[in-house]
Amino acid sequence: MPRKPRMYLPGIPSHVIQRGNNRLPCFFAGSDRHFYLACLKDAVNRYKVSVHAYVLMTNHTHLLMTPNDEKGISSVMQSLGRRYVQYVNHKYRRCGTLWESRHKSSLIQADDYLLCCYRYIEMNPVRAKMVNHPDEYLWSSYQHNAYGRHNPLIQAHPLYTQLDGDEKARLCCYRELFSTEIGKEELYQIRKAINFCMPLGNDRFREEIEQTLGRKIGHNQPGRPARRLKK
Repeated sequence: MPRKPRMYLPGIPSHVIQRGNNRLPCFFAGSDRHFYLACLKDAVNRYKVSVHAYVLMTNHTHLLMTPNDEKGISSVMQSLGRRYVQYVNHKYRRCGTLWESRHKSSLIQADDYLLCCYRYIEMNPVRAKMVNHPDEYLWSSYQHNAYGRHNPLIQAHPLYTQLDGDEKARLCCYRELFSTEIGKEELYQIRKAINFCMPLGNDRFREEIEQTLGRKIGHNQPGRPARRLKK
């Protein structure tokens, strides 16, 4: 069966997940995560992609990115995967694949879901019971987005900057978003979209994507799938 073509569009944010093969770890030490982030920074600068939020878990990563062109994110992920796998194989004297098949992605309707995706990504370590609060986890964008601690990888999305014109007030508004849990329905919609590589948004957003791409993208079957959706 042929692979489905990627759905990336200039100026439209995407939620991207890459998992370790067979759910095995893809990071083994803090130095691995530092190298991964350095590779990511090099790639997004080269291919003109903006990173708004991220988290590096033990066996997978979440990235929220906006490309300048339709090939930008694919180029970033190819470059990142190639460099990081070479690094891991050399450092740990291993061979073979590290990642699970292709990365998964979902176009995001910014007005309705973007800030929710920020929260979803940065709350991953809390949902995994690794920490009690996202500010306790070192390997995410939360410290930058919530406290303004400099992270050269991150570029703010306009909706983030619109939280407030004053930086201190904006950081406070962002932290306030985390005072309540993401609703079960929102969690379900985010997970369904990313697991099936479908746009996250309303029918009008999906129709606009189809018109821009010039093809049908299909729709998820109604109802909740029988199998458990991955985080």
